Amino acid sequence: MRSVIHMDLDTFFVSVERLKDSRLNGQPVLVGGSGDRGVVAACSYEARAFGIHSAMPMRTARQLCPEAIVVRGDHEHYSYYSHMVTDIIEEAVPAYEKSSIDEFYIDMSGMDRFFGTWQYARELREKIIRETGLPISMGLSENKTVSKVATGEAKPNNHIKVDHGTEKPFLAPLAVRKIPMVGEKTAATLRRMGIIQIATIQEMPLRVMENILGENGNSIWKKANGLDSSPVEPYTERKSISTEETFDQDTIDVQRLNNIIVAMTEKLAYQLRKDGRLASIVTVKLRYSDFETHTRQIRIPYTSADHTLIRTAKELFARLYDRRVLVRLLGVRLSGLVYGGYQINLLEDSESIIRLYQAMDLLRHKHGKQSIQRAAALGHRFREFNPFNGRGS
Repeated sequence: MRSVIHMDLDTFFVSVERLKDSRLNGQPVLVGGSGDRGVVAACSYEARAFGIHSAMPMRTARQLCPEAIVVRGDHEHYSYYSHMVTDIIEEAVPAYEKSSIDEFYIDMSGMDRFFGTWQYARELREKIIRETGLPISMGLSENKTVSKVATGEAKPNNHIKVDHGTEKPFLAPLAVRKIPMVGEKTAATLRRMGIIQIATIQEMPLRVMENILGENGNSIWKKANGLDSSPVEPYTERKSISTEETFDQDTIDVQRLNNIIVAMTEKLAYQLRKDGRLASIVTVKLRYSDFETHTRQIRIPYTSADHTLIRTAKELFARLYDRRVLVRLLGVRLSGLVYGGYQINLLEDSESIIRLYQAMDLLRHKHGKQSIQRAAALGHRFREFNPFNGRGS
C-alpha cells in the first residue's frame, strides 16, 4: 500500500507578506498590480469572503472589498521562501515532487516499517511552520488525488488523513469542483446534467462519463472513485529546456546576436507555458570563433513570461560578450523548473498583457510555434531540444 503526502502552503504570497508586516494579519489582503489595469495574484481568506479570487481584475476586487489592503508583491521573497521549504522537505524524505512554487507531493510508501508515517508527516509539517513561520496544510492517503483533495479540506493550516478503504466515502459528499483537473467549464457541464456532488459520479457507469466528456471523463471518474496510480515524480532543479545555434559563418553583428537571443528565449518561454512550467534560472552560452566557450547564469523569481525571460537573457548576453570578436555559437537554457499555475507574472502584468499572451499561445497551438513571433525573432529557426533533459532530439 502506498503512502502519499500532499502539502500546500496556505495563501502563500499573502503569508510571506504577513511575515514582513504583521499589521496585515487578519486583514483582507490583495497581492498584485496596484493599478486598475492590474490583476490579483493572490488574496487572503478574509478577502475571499467578498468573492475575490486570483487572476481577478484588481479594479473588480477593490469594488468588492474597498477596505482591502493592496500589496505590490515581491517574487524574490516568494522564491526565497519556496526554496527554504523545499530544502526542509528534501532533507527529511526519501522522494518528493515539487509541483508548483508552493505545493509538494511526498512518497512515504513502505516507511511505516520504520516509524509511523502519519506521525512523521505531522512532525515535518510542524517543522516547516516553526522554521519558516508559514502556514501549511497537509493531506495523507494512498494516492496523489485523494491527498490533494484532503489538503484542500484541511485548509487553513491543518491536516487530514484518509485511511485506506475510506477514499470513496471521504470524497462522496464533496462538490465535483474539488476533483483535481475539473475546471469551471467542466463543472458547469456537469451541473447542467444535475451532477453536483462527487457521489453522483461514483454511482455512474464509467461508460456514461466517457460519453459525456470523452477521455477526460475516464480520468475524472477514476479520481472521483479515489483511483490514481500516478507516481510521485522525483524533483530536481537540473531539469531544463534549451536551444542553441552554431552559425554557418561566424559573426560580430551585435544586433543580430541580440535578435537571436530574443527568438530563442521566446520559443523556450512558449514551451514552458505549453507544458505548465515555470523557470527560475536563465543561462546564456557563447562560443567564440577560437572555440573558447563561456556561460553566465542567474537565478530569478519563477516565471514563464516572455518579456521577463528575454530581458534577463539579453542582460546576460551583454555581460558575457566582452571580447568583441567573432562568435561561432549562441545558446539559451532555462532551468530550475517546476510545474506552476502562475503562467505569467501576475504581479507586474496588466489584463491586456495577460490576454495578449493567451491569444499568442492560442495561435501557436493552432498554427505552430512559428505562426507568431516578435519582429526581432523573425527568420530565426533553431535545432529542437528535448524539452526536459536538454538533449538534442
